[in-house]
Order: sequence, then C-alpha cells, then structure tokens
Amino acid sequence: MPDVPVKADKGLVPVGDPTPRDGAGMRSMRAMTLFRACGITLWTLWLLVTNLHHLFARRGMPARVTMRWHKGVCRIAGIDVHQHGRPALGEGVLMVSNHVSYIDIIALGAKLPCSFVAKSEVAGWPVFGWLAKLQRTIFVVRDPRKAAEQMAPLRARLDDRESCVILFPEGTSYDGERIGPFKSSLFQAAEIHPRDGDGTVLVQPVSIAYTRLDGMPMGRAFRPLYAWYGDMELMSHLAGWLGIGRVGIDIIYHEPMRLGDFSSRKALAAACQSAVARGVETARRGVPRIEMKPSSA
Repeated sequence: MPDVPVKADKGLVPVGDPTPRDGAGMRSMRAMTLFRACGITLWTLWLLVTNLHHLFARRGMPARVTMRWHKGVCRIAGIDVHQHGRPALGEGVLMVSNHVSYIDIIALGAKLPCSFVAKSEVAGWPVFGWLAKLQRTIFVVRDPRKAAEQMAPLRARLDDRESCVILFPEGTSYDGERIGPFKSSLFQAAEIHPRDGDGTVLVQPVSIAYTRLDGMPMGRAFRPLYAWYGDMELMSHLAGWLGIGRVGIDIIYHEPMRLGDFSSRKALAAACQSAVARGVETARRGVPRIEMKPSSA
C-alpha cells in the first residue's frame, strides 16, 4: 500500500516522514519558520514603504513591483523555480494553470508580470486578501448571471500588453498528485477580442509541479507539505513548509491556443486540461515536456 498523508496533532504529516522529531530537530524547524516568516514580513514592509505613492493611489502595485516582491519571497522562503518553454507575453494572453497551493502564486508571480483571477471570497481574507488587491487581482463571483459584467475588468487587463492574466480553471486546489476537471464556464474570458488584435485572446496552458526537496526528487508522501487543499488550516500549513528545506517547482508553458481552433469552450477546456495534466506527469518523472497545440479540435 503506498504511503499516504495522515492527520497528526499538529497538521498533515506524511507516512515515513524523516523530519526530525527530537527536541533539537523541532527547535531547528521552528527557528527556520520564524526566520523566514520575519524575513518575508520585513521584506514586505520595506517594499511597501518604498512604494507608498502606489499604495496611496489605490490602483494596486505595478507588475514590476509585484514581481520583485515574489522574487524576494522565493529567495527568503527557499522556493526554486525552473521554467520550461516560453510564456506568450507581449499580447493579450490568458494563462490557465493547475492549482496546488497559494505557493503557486508566489512561483508564477516571480516569473511573470501578471494578475490573477480569484473567487470573490479571497478579497475578504485577512492580510492575503489585501496582498491580492495590491497585485490587482480580478475577483469574480461564481454566478452565471453576473458573467457579462465581470468581463469588463478582464478585458481591460488583457488589453494591458505589459501583463498577462492567470486563471486556475479547476476552481479549487488539489493535492499535487492529480488534476481536477477544468470548468469550461471559467473559460468565458477566452471569448474576449483584444483591442489591437485579430481574433480572440491567446489561451496558454501552464503546468506547475512540485518536484524537488533540497535538490532531490520529491516523492508523493511529501507533496502534501506544500499542497494546500481541503480543510487545511492556512497558518499552520504556512508554518509547516517554511520550517523545512528548499522546494523545487517546475513551470511548463505549453503552446498557446485560441477558442476559434475548437468547436466550443468545453473542447478548449478539455484540450488545456489534457496538456496541463501531461506536463505535470512528465515533470514529476524528471523530464518536463511541452505539449503542442492539437492539430484538430
């Protein structure tokens, strides 16, 4: 029977977890958590103080500032990101990615001048909701009756050639071992016609996989240390992974597609899901593969 995560008194612990349980080891983990948490807090405060004019303008931070913040957090928190393929920047592009954890946002934000699409509830989260607003996150209500009015901010952001928009079409996060179904209703933004372009926006599938721990291949027993899903408590999860080693993340950019290449949004969603799933699978095997656009829909 394969190792599976089990609930422990203080969170999710993988079976066979070699994390030291002696007093010195636990003190070392707590010290690392505290060191990294303080470092991220100080880095955030310093960047806010040096960009007060953007803060007071209430328009969110420019992409160059948010990218700088994410890169700093990666260095402090021990997040090593490897990219494969090329992001389709320079024109309106909607990137669709699988979702494992809030760490996805840090990893993607460190590499891309981007904004994210998130459910409206995130806006009310303490601290994290405020940070999401600073990144100019587009908050959407999961209500088909309000779909049309929510296209305006998406269209405006896609017309901004200096950034891209990232959507997690699973609608929730998963354990890093499987890819959830891509909801075709969330692909409505794929119907947007850019201001200065031909046809609809580009849709680029993106795979994100947690593949290494301290430079060694990460087994399935350890991915729940980084995956945040189900009813996991946010702060205890954050404190947990901050106290251990360096995590290696692979980001794979697949060949972009357009809605016009497919018979429907559902067909486009299925093609993106297939590309993302295969990218995650190959990354976990240590040979990340870029998926080409299907020859026919």
